[in-house]
Amino acid sequence: MTKKSLLARNNDLANTQRQLEILSNGIFKDELPTFAEKIKETNQFPLQPKKLEILQINVGYMCNQVCAHCHVDAGPDRKEIMTKETMLQCLEVIKNTGAHTLDLTGGAPEMNPNFRWFVEEAAKAGIKDFIVRSNLTIIRANKKYHDLPEFFKKYNVHVVSSMPHWTRGKTDKQRGDGVFDKSIKALQELNAVGYGVEGTGLKLDLVYNPSGAFLPGDQCSMEKDFKKALLDDFGITFNHLFAITNLPISRFLDYLIASENYEDYMYALVEAYNPMAVENVMCTNTLSVSWDGYLYDCDFNQMLNLKVASSVKHISEYNEDLLQKRHIVISQHCYGCTAGAGSSCQGTVA
Repeated sequence: MTKKSLLARNNDLANTQRQLEILSNGIFKDELPTFAEKIKETNQFPLQPKKLEILQINVGYMCNQVCAHCHVDAGPDRKEIMTKETMLQCLEVIKNTGAHTLDLTGGAPEMNPNFRWFVEEAAKAGIKDFIVRSNLTIIRANKKYHDLPEFFKKYNVHVVSSMPHWTRGKTDKQRGDGVFDKSIKALQELNAVGYGVEGTGLKLDLVYNPSGAFLPGDQCSMEKDFKKALLDDFGITFNHLFAITNLPISRFLDYLIASENYEDYMYALVEAYNPMAVENVMCTNTLSVSWDGYLYDCDFNQMLNLKVASSVKHISEYNEDLLQKRHIVISQHCYGCTAGAGSSCQGTVA
């Protein structure tokens, strides 16, 4: 498994323009309909935002892991980190927006040196659901992170954690040797302070994404399997499982091409297209903010450098009324969010 990001390896796909070229040509030139053509068939073009509910902020691409399918291309060698100045601009928006959910992501968001300060300040804004997306192993990575479960509890943070599988083999294959054992230890520590335990109000959700070129199974069934296996084997409890489809961008796109699965995977996504999922894709109720403060329709568009189609492009000039009038920027990767039961950062959508 690789220990460096695409960027550090000077991989061709570190260039977002190259990714978009692949997604716009080949089979989408003469065999498969583009996403725009597909949603026109179901009278859903152009995609437009509904009421803003979720503000998702990426506080940096630095991470202690280099996962095989990471759409962020995160890793220890990624130095992009949100500054305190940009965080202050985000806080101004958080205080004035109608969004009820704040979703902090990365990389490993906890590795941003101002992460705790930002959580403390954002908590004062009275957000209803305050999410931190943790890779779990960060809690065990270094002594300075060992108290994260207590810190999360203090601010009633909703912890959403990556957990590819309840078995060591499948988890380590996707996320690296030793990740499974560290993740189990971190989950036990979160349970110990009340996370995922009935009656505490401390929410602990897990995120599953497939380890290969296939779509996730039924979210409800998988949640039952995960809950049974983790409870039986390790005494671990959690609230919900989110099943997320791997989108054909960044390191997963690299994997698809290298394994000669790209065309088959894109065919599978297009064939599983579900117009019902289009109604609730996350870009319609979410706004994504990058580490340098630019605005995107979703986290995936952020990784392709597809900024919002609005005169307002940066958090410093935020204007919710103007942003609500925009059309959502789309490309063929959007098939990943509209296949089967659909996919978002909150799991299935249809």
